[in-house]
Amino acid sequence: MSGTETMDTIVGIDLGTTNSVISIVENGHPRVIAESGETMLPSVVGVDASGGLIVGHPARNQLILAPERTVKSIKRRMGQADTVSLGGQDFTPQEVSAVILRKLKQRAETDLGRAVTRAVITVPAFFNEVQREATRAAGELAGLDVVRIINEPTAASLAYNATPDLAERLLVYDLGGGTFDVSVVQIEAGVVEVLASHGDTRLGGDDFDELLLHHVCDAFQVEHKVDLRNTPRTRSRLLAVVENAKKQLSTEGVVQIEEEFIVEHKGVPLHLNMELKRFDYEDMILPLLEKTLVCLDQTLEDADLTAGDIDRVVLVGGSTRTPLVHRLLNDRLGLPLHTDVDPDLCVAAGAAVQAALIAGHDVDAVLVDITPHTLGIACLGYVNGRYGSNKFARLIRRNSPLPVSETDVFTTAHDGQDAVHIEVYQGENDNVRNNDLVGEFELEDLVEAEAGHEILVRFDLDLDGILTVTASERTTGNEKQLTIDNAVERFRQRGGAAARIRLDEAFAASRELRSEVLPGSTALPVAATPVAEPIPEPELFPEFQATLNRAQEVLRQGSPLLEQAAAEDADELRALLARLQTAVDNHAGADMKAILTEAEDLIFYLQDA
Repeated sequence: MSGTETMDTIVGIDLGTTNSVISIVENGHPRVIAESGETMLPSVVGVDASGGLIVGHPARNQLILAPERTVKSIKRRMGQADTVSLGGQDFTPQEVSAVILRKLKQRAETDLGRAVTRAVITVPAFFNEVQREATRAAGELAGLDVVRIINEPTAASLAYNATPDLAERLLVYDLGGGTFDVSVVQIEAGVVEVLASHGDTRLGGDDFDELLLHHVCDAFQVEHKVDLRNTPRTRSRLLAVVENAKKQLSTEGVVQIEEEFIVEHKGVPLHLNMELKRFDYEDMILPLLEKTLVCLDQTLEDADLTAGDIDRVVLVGGSTRTPLVHRLLNDRLGLPLHTDVDPDLCVAAGAAVQAALIAGHDVDAVLVDITPHTLGIACLGYVNGRYGSNKFARLIRRNSPLPVSETDVFTTAHDGQDAVHIEVYQGENDNVRNNDLVGEFELEDLVEAEAGHEILVRFDLDLDGILTVTASERTTGNEKQLTIDNAVERFRQRGGAAARIRLDEAFAASRELRSEVLPGSTALPVAATPVAEPIPEPELFPEFQATLNRAQEVLRQGSPLLEQAAAEDADELRALLARLQTAVDNHAGADMKAILTEAEDLIFYLQDA
């Protein structure tokens, strides 16, 4: 491949629970698109004090000050019918995700100097049909044509397809911030074929953080008779503290958890100071990690393989840096673990490879993906020795290669039946009540006939894992297709176009997100919408608040100087800003103070130069 065509740019996006990444293939290799040296965008969205949308590090920093107008881990709510309130405005999970995607789109356009309108977006392998549709809707709201949705472990395997002539089997263990997936992938002659997948969409680093938070809160409550979970702002501060401790425990045996002025009780400020040992943390998370091993065993069984049939184990997702993960996998599989491609970046890199394939570029890979769920309908039949209407009739079996179409014939139950009710489920249980309802619809106006009148049901699952169900009367051709009764459909019915306009205007009103309109871009001019009245900031302890405000101002002033400064000065400033950003993210007041004076002196020097 000689390069990326400017007229047909398709990017790859990992829309993550904790962080999101955008990548593109250039000169035959994926490149992660960074901004100010940052490859990952925190998947945090908020409304700032001026009423404008913020995303990424500014939103993550605001989480401590204003959790009531900031949201993280929105990916866990994708496909749900609820909304989140940010600054008095209600947003659906799709709209919040669209803000993240629009920021990534903007990042790519700034880097490439041209409009970006097409994307491949990854989702957890175990995302259901509703969640996949919600992800597509988010992309559309962001102004992107989502040309393909692929599973995250599948994307990661594409990033590892470095030697296409070598036949090998990979086991991809993907443990991220909010979800877990495991897949067995076979690579041969440049063909990447997924053999089996399993996972849990409610298991990840967020759950480790919650366990740590409760451990710290329980200990603090015993000592001070104060529950730190009762105040949203205190809880947000503490979550950031324990997340940092969790990361430190990946390389250290013991960490000190410290936070000044964590709460005020009876007029006296209290400080958090406790020791946490790695083996205590590992005891907390072991039950969750054991669940991942159950999924791993099921995946090997579905693929009809044993650990001895696997050539490489590939680790994906930031949570795989946990040492206990390595020990458990070594004990279970007895194989070396590979992190050759950065676990935080390999999903986006693989999505870019898939994007290049779709764009017609010469990339040495062909993808054959699968569906991780069995799909079927409810019908009359025997379940556990009892006759009823809750028997699961399977049409598409789990681990079927995509795309796939399956058809089966069903019959009416009684004479003169003029309609049939089609309930579509996904799952593995013979009783549909133990599976997940995907959607339902009616095929009406059937001809008058005796019981046994034939109804044809067809399932079509496309390359994105998006399902279409068609029911038709064999004698007349009378048919109807599935309309999914879920949050995505209700959202579209109440005005997806209006939501797109609302987000466009919100972006235009945002100081942090506004940008020059590129040819073909969907961004609106900066003056499209007036900025809302400022929202009063909540008060923290004055000393900590002053330090935090000072740090955020230094970060704001320093970033534009990176491109103007001489190379040596820019490297020094970039290092200082990175250290300061880490201190801000971790709400470490003492670290902020230690860095600020040096950073402020350098910024003053560069501004005066």
